[in-house]
Amino acid sequence: MTRKLVSSGSYLEPEIGFSRAVRSGNFIAIAGTAPIGADGKTDGVGDVYRQTVRCLEIIRKAIEDAGGSMEDVVRTRIMLTDAKTWKEAARAHGEVFADIRPVTTVMEVSGFVDPDWLVELEVDAVCQSEG
Repeated sequence: MTRKLVSSGSYLEPEIGFSRAVRSGNFIAIAGTAPIGADGKTDGVGDVYRQTVRCLEIIRKAIEDAGGSMEDVVRTRIMLTDAKTWKEAARAHGEVFADIRPVTTVMEVSGFVDPDWLVELEVDAVCQSEG
């Protein structure tokens, strides 16, 4: 079985020692994905919807770099610093997954590495064929 590591270029990947995504056979796991912009700064400070959109953009690229697609996603986890903002995150999530409909968990966490991050997402995908 082949194993492929995918990097998003995040400054945290080498520091912590993780990959944005790992593909093993037909399974792709996407690490907790924060709303980091191309400039390395938080995208959408104070805006859960915008931050969720950014997380999903990063996730889409990682899945595609691993040889999959968003249609292969079977599970998502939405972690929020304030559960009351779930509708904002759900709106962005639904824009991508309304027809795909993976199983999803929404949870509140006490915080993230960067206090400006209001949301992180994790995703699992199963591709039709091994890559």
